[in-house]
Amino acid sequence: MLTMTYEYKLQPTPEQIDIIEQTLDVCRSVWNFSLRQRKDWCASRKSPVNACSLNCEYIISADAPFPNYHRQAKELTDAKKQYPQLKTVHSQVLQQTLRTLDRAWDDMRARGFGFPRFKNKYRLRSFVFPQLGKDPIRNDALKLPKLGWVKWRLSRPIPEGFQVKQARVVRKASGYFVALSLQLDVDVPSPLTPLSKGGMKGGIGHPRGLDLGFEKFVATSDGEEIKRPRFLKTLQRKVELLQRS
Repeated sequence: MLTMTYEYKLQPTPEQIDIIEQTLDVCRSVWNFSLRQRKDWCASRKSPVNACSLNCEYIISADAPFPNYHRQAKELTDAKKQYPQLKTVHSQVLQQTLRTLDRAWDDMRARGFGFPRFKNKYRLRSFVFPQLGKDPIRNDALKLPKLGWVKWRLSRPIPEGFQVKQARVVRKASGYFVALSLQLDVDVPSPLTPLSKGGMKGGIGHPRGLDLGFEKFVATSDGEEIKRPRFLKTLQRKVELLQRS
């Protein structure tokens, strides 16, 4: 599978701009509420059993499970009955917001990153449609859920054979853009693997890293150093000898 991303500038109508801004606002609310829910769950388990924290903290029952993606997605569905503004946004867009938060949370735990940040209107500037309808592209417009046909500048054609898998709408200072994720169903060759001590068939031998420098021309990961060739000094010496003759 070959995947590429193409970006195009949108030319939405004022009504479509209002829908885009409303979607960004709802996605930001979902992100901040879900992040607050996770942080409160963690904070409620840091307080010592023999003392109370000096900070005001939301007390959560010890039996309450961690609010992971699946639980928050279910709560989001139930919340639509109480908060009608959630229904104005495509359900998959809100689910994708929760997935993005879940990946950021996993990166914090697995890779040592800090807590995901709360988003204001300047930090959350995009949202994703994970799926588009059938034949969503024509020469002068792109069909997006809830937005309908949005005019755009087709600055470069979609490569033949590629299918549009998802679309990310981005708000920038210069306007609104869409980043299309394109996929082509082809067999991508696997990278060649190094040869083992026994000599596996199809390997590429012993790989080495190369570092270019000024003092040494090349230094390899095996410790080998190649001196920098001094072409100028050699040629200058030849010129001096020729001038004397």
